[in-house]
Parts: sequence; structure tokens; C-alpha cells
Amino acid sequence: MKKSIVLCFAAILLSCNGSAQKTNTKASKTFKVTKTESEWKAQLTEMEFYVLRKAGTERAFSSPLNLQYAKGTYHCAGCNTPLFKSEHKFDSGSGWPSFDREIKGNVGFSTDNNLGYTRTEEHCATCGGHLGHVFNDGPKKTTGKRHCINGVALKFVPN
Repeated sequence: MKKSIVLCFAAILLSCNGSAQKTNTKASKTFKVTKTESEWKAQLTEMEFYVLRKAGTERAFSSPLNLQYAKGTYHCAGCNTPLFKSEHKFDSGSGWPSFDREIKGNVGFSTDNNLGYTRTEEHCATCGGHLGHVFNDGPKKTTGKRHCINGVALKFVPN
């Protein structure tokens, strides 16, 4: 009897992490720019491919764009879509380029549960490339948002 109760309890706990919690709206979306995996690999560097196409994360403080404050626009490294403006960039101290807002319509959002808790993932709305995540601990004087973006997913275009 005790074994049955323990088994039932274990089954209930394991079912709590069901497929409904792992849904990702990005996976079901069709993007304007689509390429095969081999086409992306041919176009992108190994690290760009890892971040943009495999939702990887670059090492903190490794991107030269982290401390870039020249005037310009940050574009998707995969498809050249403008994503963030330099006037909205700030130093969050996190080690990744951070912005308090995106260029509306050019950045998409989905749910990410890969670490065992829910985060809001950001991706390029044109090609679906993974950019990073958005958090609610940004500058209170502006939007309160911190778009924490992998620098390797971006291409800086000066004004």
C-alpha cells in the first residue's frame, strides 16, 4: 500500500513538468527570413550560430558591444533587422549589452523554461534568432525593463 502511494505521488510530481509548460510560441511561428541549418552555419560564425540558432549564451563581459556607446543602431547579426537604438542602451553591470526598450515590432517574445523557471526570451521577429532575455530590473526612470542581449547576436551600425 505504501509503495502504491509513493509511486502515485512520484507520478504526480513528474507530471508537473508537462509539455504544456514547455510551449514556446517562437517554435510555432513562421518567420519572414527562413534558412536551413546548413545555410545558417555557412553564414554565421560558430558563436553566432550557437547563440542565434541554438539559443546559447555568450560568456559575460566577452562582447566588445557591452561597452559600446557610440550613436547608432544595433541590428540582428543573422538578418540585419534593426533591433535596438544606442540612445536606449545602458550599463547594467551584467556583462551583456543592455537596453531599456526594443524597436517595436522588430523583437519578438516567447516563454523560456529551460532553467527550471520562467523567463521571457527575446528573438528577432524577422528570422527568429535568439537574442537574450528581458527582465523587470531596468532603469526605473524609463521603462523599468532590462533587455539583456548577447552581443554576438548584434551588429552595430553607426549613425
